[in-house]
Amino acid sequence: MSTAEKRRRGRLGIGVIGAGRVGAVLGAALRAAEHAVVGVSAVSEESRERAGNLLPGVPILEIPDIIERSELVLLAVPDDALGPLVAGLAATNAWQPGQLVAHTSGRFGTDILEPARRAGAIPLALHPAMTFTGMSLDLTRLADCSFGVTAPTAVLPIAQALVVEMGAEPVVIDESDRVNYHLALAHASNHLVTITAQSTQLLKDIGVEHPEHLLGPLMRASLENALASGEHALTGPVARGDAGTVAAHLQEMAAQDSAGLAETYRALSLATARRAIDRGLLSEARGQAVIDALAMDAEGPR
Repeated sequence: MSTAEKRRRGRLGIGVIGAGRVGAVLGAALRAAEHAVVGVSAVSEESRERAGNLLPGVPILEIPDIIERSELVLLAVPDDALGPLVAGLAATNAWQPGQLVAHTSGRFGTDILEPARRAGAIPLALHPAMTFTGMSLDLTRLADCSFGVTAPTAVLPIAQALVVEMGAEPVVIDESDRVNYHLALAHASNHLVTITAQSTQLLKDIGVEHPEHLLGPLMRASLENALASGEHALTGPVARGDAGTVAAHLQEMAAQDSAGLAETYRALSLATARRAIDRGLLSEARGQAVIDALAMDAEGPR
């Protein structure tokens, strides 16, 4: 059966390059959709174990062997490694005409795959807007997940169909918008982890044994309210214009020599105050009082 016939029937031989948290999970999701995973690359012991758990029976192969056997190559490698990998494989004439080549990077669209496209491959960008653990529980998360999808117009339905087969929702992102798309996701997800870690540490430092019991319900409710109501869900001392409370927070951080926390607190509180003022959620006078407090430290004006 030819590659085109297999594609029409919805079955592809898929090779996964990179058995990290994303590659192994997406490979397993495509396998569950009745595609055949023909090989996976895995270098570290951790990635080999992950491949064994999520893709049992799939052979661990060298990258050139995977490309030779695959109708769809899934590149799940770090952003900075993607371009050199694609170009290096093109230099060895590894890419095949008509072969689908998809990467999972949020930052890039399909331009990064140009060396493969020049060899006749079909470029796709499929980025899951989700954080993964690299375990089987991630497969259930795909049902609530969206993918940022970029592809040439003629093959965009193929990219969208692959995402739907994994149980997720495709969202089309223009090539020129990929960096902004990824910026939005990284800002929301990565910085949430930092804020959670800092708040957890504060509670541990005062003897709270299970900070997650305090933070979990509060943070989940805040996120749900923010997604539903936007900045109208804003609460807390900055939103109320309680400059005295903000100053007290800063003084406490100065006393504890919490430089990293203070820097984060000041930056986010200042951004919050300015957005609240601009949107009429906080008066100019009360907002300026908060901004003035944020410009002070324990010893006076900064």
